[in-house]
Amino acid sequence: MKAIVYRKYGSPDVLHLEDVDKPIPKDDEVLIKIHATSINSYDVDLLKGWPLAALAAGLFKPRKHILGTDVAGTVEAVGDNVEKLKSGDEVFGEVSKRFVSLGWGGFAEYVCARETSMSLKPASMSFEEASAIPQVAALALGAIRQNGDIQPGQKVLMNGAGGGVGMFVVQIAKHLGAEVTGVDSTEKLDLMRSLGADHVIDYTKEDFTKNGQRYDLIIDVAAHRSLFAYRRTLNPGGAYGVIGGSLVRFFQAVFLGPLISIFWNKKIGTSGAKPNEGSEYIIELFEDGKVKLFVDRVYPLNETPDAFRYFMDGHVKGKIVITM
Repeated sequence: MKAIVYRKYGSPDVLHLEDVDKPIPKDDEVLIKIHATSINSYDVDLLKGWPLAALAAGLFKPRKHILGTDVAGTVEAVGDNVEKLKSGDEVFGEVSKRFVSLGWGGFAEYVCARETSMSLKPASMSFEEASAIPQVAALALGAIRQNGDIQPGQKVLMNGAGGGVGMFVVQIAKHLGAEVTGVDSTEKLDLMRSLGADHVIDYTKEDFTKNGQRYDLIIDVAAHRSLFAYRRTLNPGGAYGVIGGSLVRFFQAVFLGPLISIFWNKKIGTSGAKPNEGSEYIIELFEDGKVKLFVDRVYPLNETPDAFRYFMDGHVKGKIVITM
């Protein structure tokens, strides 16, 4: 089968299209013929071999040679212990176990996945749309729920609202009745409005931590400011969760966040989620028309290096999808 392979850390130049062995499913796995996959920030971290990623993926070179964790496709074969899925089922899901075993492999024509990691794809959803959901939707839900359920009328700010996680946070928060502010670059303002954001901020022209506004929940995929700047932007009892951005800010949230939380009655910390968390809820919202998916560009498998270059430029609106 064809796959995008990398054997050393680096830029998209280390990604190459190669012929590799077709995987064989274990007893609890299904073999999926992939129709579409999508790029996530974790893929870039693993490509570059950034510190946290390298600790899990291999200190000097990657142990797994095929990136890609979000897949949508058709079940071609099932293991002996698979009970719910059968050949011909159209499915989607996240094949990784995150940093437990690094079960990536989505940038290929076939991949094996645990039966429990796959959901049936609704007929109304394209493979391209389905591949844009798993990881970012789970992260969005995890962040939204980090301080309890959002109540109608609460103020939510999403920093990086025009990206993959952001498009879900904005729409789900609006569905729950929040007043939502989206922050991103100039070219993404119209997208944020189309997703339902009540207010949009161009970060190149305005610092949301200095405009006097206060929020009940701030979700951040581009953390670069001081934790104390985020603290003053929260209402009493509010929460700030970092998903991505500066590694320094991430560790500050891990180690200093709990102290800030104790002394100021404002929860500061990191946000995460289990793979495929809340997939049934996302399907329900999609079929009810409460959530729409925005795919910026679609690339064929052999142009995956170009897709990574575009993703890493930071101008992606929504998601980038790779098709087989």
